[in-house]
Amino acid sequence: MAPTFKAALAEEKDTMALGAVLASCLEPGLTIYLRGGLGAGKTTLVRGLVRALGHPGPVRSPTYALVEVYEFSRLHLHHFDFYRFSDPREWIDAGFRESFDGHNVTVIEWPEKAGAWLTPADLEIRLEMSGEGREATLTSNTLAGQKCLALLERRCAPSSTST
Repeated sequence: MAPTFKAALAEEKDTMALGAVLASCLEPGLTIYLRGGLGAGKTTLVRGLVRALGHPGPVRSPTYALVEVYEFSRLHLHHFDFYRFSDPREWIDAGFRESFDGHNVTVIEWPEKAGAWLTPADLEIRLEMSGEGREATLTSNTLAGQKCLALLERRCAPSSTST
């Protein structure tokens, strides 16, 4: 069974805080899939992550642009959203292959819309509604993902659990 980590996210600020902690665990080359329905908090998590990395401006959902690129001194982050894809070949047609060069951190909303063309995820984050709030389940799929998850686990509040 792949290592997992769960966090209760009672409010939007908790989702932002999880993103901020995740930011401190990122290494270049990491690929992260974000899963969850509309309104689950995927972009909010990325907003917390990008703000913690030092971006002072707005953090937009890339639903229409397909990708937002953020460049920081220690890494470049590419935030993708493939919600509008109707065929996985659109990923190839969009010319995003060069973003997955092992140097960028790639965070992908709706990865299933790109099918098998995508690089496998090092870390998958599922956000789901839970009562009045949300729950995040993070699963590592590679050694890089395990390293990230272990760092996250050490830095998170006691309200989270790991398995």
